[in-house]
Amino acid sequence: MNCTLGVNAFRPGVQVAAHQFSKACSRLLVAAAPTTRCFSSTTLLPSTAQNQWQAKRNRLSSALTPFSGPSSIPRIAVRTLKFAARNRVIIHYVDLPPNYKDEEGLPFRVDDLAAGEVLQLFGPQMTTPAANRLLRILHGRRVAGTLDDPVLKVNTAGYTPKERRIALDYLRKNVYVDEVVNAGLRAEDELAALENQQEGDAQAQAEGEENVTKQLGYKSRFKMYQDDAEGLEEAEQKKPEPRSVYGKSAFDAIRARNEAIWKEKLRKQEEERKKLEEEYKNGKAGPLAKADDTPKREVSAKRKEWEEWAMSDLKEPPKMPAWKRLLPSTVFVALLVAGFLTYSQLYVAPSRENRLWPDCPPAAATIAVLIGANVLIWFLWKVPIMWKPLLRYFLISPATPNAFSMLGGVFSHQVVWGHLIVNMPFLWFFGTRLHDEVGRADFLTTYILSGSVGFLTSLFWLVLKGNFHMTTLGASGAIYGISAAYFWMHRFEGFKILGLPPDPYTGVQGMAFIGLFGGLNIWGLFSKNHTMDVVSHLGGMLVGVIAGHLMEQKKKARLQGTGNTQLNLKDQKTGSGVLDTMLEKN
Repeated sequence: MNCTLGVNAFRPGVQVAAHQFSKACSRLLVAAAPTTRCFSSTTLLPSTAQNQWQAKRNRLSSALTPFSGPSSIPRIAVRTLKFAARNRVIIHYVDLPPNYKDEEGLPFRVDDLAAGEVLQLFGPQMTTPAANRLLRILHGRRVAGTLDDPVLKVNTAGYTPKERRIALDYLRKNVYVDEVVNAGLRAEDELAALENQQEGDAQAQAEGEENVTKQLGYKSRFKMYQDDAEGLEEAEQKKPEPRSVYGKSAFDAIRARNEAIWKEKLRKQEEERKKLEEEYKNGKAGPLAKADDTPKREVSAKRKEWEEWAMSDLKEPPKMPAWKRLLPSTVFVALLVAGFLTYSQLYVAPSRENRLWPDCPPAAATIAVLIGANVLIWFLWKVPIMWKPLLRYFLISPATPNAFSMLGGVFSHQVVWGHLIVNMPFLWFFGTRLHDEVGRADFLTTYILSGSVGFLTSLFWLVLKGNFHMTTLGASGAIYGISAAYFWMHRFEGFKILGLPPDPYTGVQGMAFIGLFGGLNIWGLFSKNHTMDVVSHLGGMLVGVIAGHLMEQKKKARLQGTGNTQLNLKDQKTGSGVLDTMLEKN
């Protein structure tokens, strides 16, 4: 079943208790040597610059929280200890981990957003991993004070401005970070690192000049007085060698050509680097980034007109109690149950000469019609003029539910790969087998009621959980229903898959397949990132098991009430349909 159903992340009571226990507790410790982080340079600050930065930090802390103790008590540092979880949320610049990277970001809460939260926040165009990565990167920049750093924009160039704005608004609303203070602390770190680098460059330059002076044989760097003969000999050794009397060799030519190629390569790399820096300053994406304004195929004016005509103008789901959303669909499904149960009792199978396709087995004809109906509805989804009736009668929407969609959704698929092309082979495989055993009336009753009751179960689930932004459709619930009915009628019989297991083993019992299907769907129900309507699957399986039990009892009662072949033939002609295929083969 292909739908946009998602389950919000659960917060058990243990997590709530851990959150309350993880509140900061403080104790007095001996002051440790402070460290400074600077993200624009890898050079560490010397002890003098560290002390200056620590003094500024202490003055800022004193201004925020005055110390009112006696003057005789020595000044000591106060560190905050936290019993943090694995993904502790960091909101202060001084708490940044040493291995922080902008492309990885920081955790913005204990666990990432679930698929349903991402869908509600960003819409269906954003995947769950991409949304959580964007939130981590932006939260890390808020803490590191690099929100406006143009060099780091390459890590978020794959997201549109609207997505970045939505993510930043969400973080500012749910995770408090003092961005101004963090940006100020980062600026102080960078300034201190720059001053330290300048001092180091000046010292290295002075040392270099002194070394060159000594190598040339001078006593001072002003090059006024040379040293003795030893210095003169060293100076003579530093002079360039004279040109060879044999002229320029082939090796010299090769060396000169390679040096020219290398210099040209360095020049091009420098030009490319300057060009990229200029593009970053102008807000343009580089060659390895994804541009935000990727050109898309232009939609025709007529198609836009049909889209506006088909889509609702509602900005939010209508305000109404849950029972008003559920009552019409519940009454309609109840009428379907009563009608198809009556149909299964009154149906009379036509004789062979009165069938539309006499040479086609009844099971194959019935399943072929059902598959054709599903393919037809899928094709109509490609026609814009049909969007409005399809959205109304062939799509289950908890925001604006329509009772007739409980039946129309059983035949509706929007995607061929991964949905329609997966469901139809299973419909043929299980449908023909169940149809041959119980007849057309009982099969159609099981198929329709499994799909409709499954969608009603899903509608109850979505409405009661308040997931009005989700929709569902497809034949999966009906197919789960007929497969569960077939395996229930053969629950103690063995089934072999591709001849396995070999004789004398009988194979896997039908009850095991029912347990496997049910277990997979129950596991998906509690998964965070599932995209299938597993609730309708479980509802369809429940109807299938009940229908299988009733058809099994009906079959036993019929066989006990007949004493010979003529009575069996008479019972088949009155509409039971159980021996229909056997008689056709004879």
